[in-house]
Amino acid sequence: MARTPTRLLIAASGTGGHLFPALALAERLPDYEIEWLGVPDRLEQSLVPKTYPLHTIPIEGFQTRLGLKTLKILLRQLWAIWQVRSLIKKRQIAAVFTTGGYIAGPTILAARLANIPVILHESNYIPGKVTKVLGRWCDTVALGFQGTASYLPGTRSTWVSTPVREQFLIPQSLDLPIPETAFLIVVAGGSQGAVALNQLVRQSAPQWLEKGIYIVHLTGENDPEADSLRHSNYFSRPFYDNMAGLWQRANLAISRSGAGTLTELAITCTPSILIPYPFAAEDHQFYNAKVFAEAQAAYLYRQNELTAQFLSELVLDLWSNPEKLAAMAQQASHLAISDSADLLADLLRRKSQKDSF
Repeated sequence: MARTPTRLLIAASGTGGHLFPALALAERLPDYEIEWLGVPDRLEQSLVPKTYPLHTIPIEGFQTRLGLKTLKILLRQLWAIWQVRSLIKKRQIAAVFTTGGYIAGPTILAARLANIPVILHESNYIPGKVTKVLGRWCDTVALGFQGTASYLPGTRSTWVSTPVREQFLIPQSLDLPIPETAFLIVVAGGSQGAVALNQLVRQSAPQWLEKGIYIVHLTGENDPEADSLRHSNYFSRPFYDNMAGLWQRANLAISRSGAGTLTELAITCTPSILIPYPFAAEDHQFYNAKVFAEAQAAYLYRQNELTAQFLSELVLDLWSNPEKLAAMAQQASHLAISDSADLLADLLRRKSQKDSF
């Protein structure tokens, strides 16, 4: 008699940094029945329903200042705990996996009330507030960076790196007319884009284009000047579906430093200039990037430290010294685990099925 598949609830919402590692894990669990928990009007609405049943709860994070809105958010959090607990019971969920963010709080607490295993993946070097407060309530906190364990005393944790989607592990081709021998710079500001970074790159780009360098610039959808630079070697896109192919082909990346992006750069051995988003919570992008800079896999600069002239000259120096790029690529290869999704899937299986027989 066939055993009923274990039913798993994945709580991941908002940005690619939360969603893509969870999707990568889900790909490694074909023997599980997976259901998804998200928030209305976020990225998961377009990525998840094609493959997994999506449940949503209206929830938001706490504000830094106390007030009437804080009370409203607290009541909504309590209501969310009850909703998730009811979902777990109704759908007979056997285990929970979450990638953090404000959806993780009520999910972890609901899982504890239901007495089922819960695994939290923390991709950033500096753990988020939910991880710091509720990590001890989880069966295991899986870490994207080895050094993060020092910020979580008393929490059961293990380093698995951050999962990437399977296409990053397989050679990809591009549908862009870029010669095979051309030097290619890929500029990416994360899933939301980065207007300030875009402006800096456009000011620097003419000197690179004069040298025959090609540029693929992912501007996001909120840049009013996205089409202001025109050149046959310059390709401007709001986003690009085949990020694996871009990173694999790139000679150099200029990028924000979200944990997911950094893992992709490490897996594809792509040298980078990292410019952290200056308003990230607890400055976590800076500390993510610092790991790469200290390993000599990337250059790291604060946004307010850079001028267009400095960036232009830095890139041209790397372009004219390929041995520097080769050394950076080699160092990047040591900073992530290519089978991270498999390690995480094995961990989840051990935790979720230990009491199944």
